[in-house]
Amino acid sequence: MKALLKGLFLCVTMHTSAQHIDPFLVLGKTSPSLVGNMQEEVYKAYEQMRKAASKVGVDIKAVSAHRSYHRQREIWNAKYSTLISQGLSAKDAIQEIITYSTLPGTSRHHWGTDIDIIDNANPQSGDVLLVEKFYGDGPSSALRSWMNQNAADYGFLEVYTDHPNRKGFAHEPWHYTYHSLSKAYLEILTNHAISEIAKDEQLLGREFLDTEFFTSYTVEHLLDINPALFD
Repeated sequence: MKALLKGLFLCVTMHTSAQHIDPFLVLGKTSPSLVGNMQEEVYKAYEQMRKAASKVGVDIKAVSAHRSYHRQREIWNAKYSTLISQGLSAKDAIQEIITYSTLPGTSRHHWGTDIDIIDNANPQSGDVLLVEKFYGDGPSSALRSWMNQNAADYGFLEVYTDHPNRKGFAHEPWHYTYHSLSKAYLEILTNHAISEIAKDEQLLGREFLDTEFFTSYTVEHLLDINPALFD
């Protein structure tokens, strides 16, 4: 699997379509123009998809879309502090965080192309972004079935699939990306922007983000995603 992903990484480095994109936007340090907390093209596609789903009783609601670098750093630092206070080593704390949460600057939510969604047609309580709520008789199970059949027709693909051999971030049946735009942002992130992240003096644990970490994180977390996202 790692050999395959390294091959994909090399393919990404040969693309030129992303050269015009500002790396600071990719890192979440600046924001794209947003409508409904998404890029306008993404929002229009999302609205079309939402209206289509509503015809069969599925009420798609985006509970998270664009997120800035500073907000992601707040999330990271809070989790890091909590885990350290519980007795974990710095490296173990970082590995625990990146089960679900991204390192600031590497979140796909920085781009205005990715959304976390639930089915608002059913009562929701507590943490709405739990895997079990998207399967069986969970409140967002009908949404998942509908998205599996129809999301690609509107340009959206699931990012962190349930493939048993996939590494990196845990399965997120709620996380979709508008592929035609997001693939260029991933190129910039993996080729140019990621080295800037460890320079942030306010990022807790930064001294443990060395070359070995970034190499593994890139291969297993940023690139071990839905293979369709490389098309």
